[in-house]
Amino acid sequence: MLTHFSAMLLFALFTSVVFGITQRAQPKMMVRFGAFCFALFVGTVIVASWAMWAIKH
Repeated sequence: MLTHFSAMLLFALFTSVVFGITQRAQPKMMVRFGAFCFALFVGTVIVASWAMWAIKH
Protein backbone atom coordinates (compact mmCIF):
# COMPACT_ATOMS: atom_id res chain seq x y z
CA MET A 1 0.00 0.00 0.00
CA LEU A 2 1.37 3.38 -1.01
CA THR A 3 1.41 6.37 1.26
CA HIS A 4 0.65 9.81 -0.14
CA PHE A 5 4.35 10.67 -0.08
CA SER A 6 5.48 7.54 -1.91
CA ALA A 7 2.74 8.01 -4.52
CA MET A 8 3.95 11.57 -5.03
CA LEU A 9 7.54 10.34 -5.42
CA LEU A 10 6.47 7.81 -8.06
CA PHE A 11 4.49 10.45 -9.93
CA ALA A 12 7.43 12.87 -9.79
CA LEU A 13 9.83 10.18 -10.99
CA PHE A 14 7.74 9.08 -13.97
CA THR A 15 6.84 12.63 -14.96
CA SER A 16 10.44 13.78 -14.70
CA VAL A 17 11.61 10.91 -16.90
CA VAL A 18 9.05 11.84 -19.55
CA PHE A 19 9.92 15.55 -19.34
CA GLY A 20 13.64 14.80 -19.60
CA ILE A 21 13.21 12.57 -22.65
CA THR A 22 10.78 14.81 -24.50
CA GLN A 23 12.27 18.22 -23.74
CA ARG A 24 15.99 17.69 -24.37
CA ALA A 25 17.95 16.18 -27.29
CA GLN A 26 21.25 15.03 -25.73
CA PRO A 27 21.34 12.21 -23.15
CA LYS A 28 23.38 14.21 -20.63
CA MET A 29 20.93 17.10 -20.79
CA MET A 30 17.99 14.67 -20.53
CA VAL A 31 19.31 13.37 -17.22
CA ARG A 32 20.06 16.85 -15.88
CA PHE A 33 16.66 18.22 -16.85
CA GLY A 34 14.88 15.16 -15.48
CA ALA A 35 16.71 15.50 -12.16
CA PHE A 36 15.89 19.21 -12.09
CA CYS A 37 12.19 18.51 -12.68
CA PHE A 38 12.19 15.80 -10.00
CA ALA A 39 13.75 18.20 -7.48
CA LEU A 40 11.19 20.88 -8.33
CA PHE A 41 8.27 18.46 -7.97
CA VAL A 42 9.44 17.16 -4.60
CA GLY A 43 10.44 20.60 -3.31
CA THR A 44 7.13 22.14 -4.32
CA VAL A 45 5.14 19.39 -2.64
CA ILE A 46 7.13 19.72 0.59
CA VAL A 47 6.69 23.51 0.65
CA ALA A 48 2.97 23.20 -0.13
CA SER A 49 2.47 20.60 2.60
CA TRP A 50 4.17 22.83 5.18
CA ALA A 51 2.03 25.75 4.04
CA MET A 52 -1.14 23.69 4.43
CA TRP A 53 0.02 22.55 7.88
CA ALA A 54 0.71 26.17 8.89
CA ILE A 55 -2.72 27.29 7.66
CA LYS A 56 -4.42 24.54 9.64
CA HIS A 57 -2.62 25.41 12.87
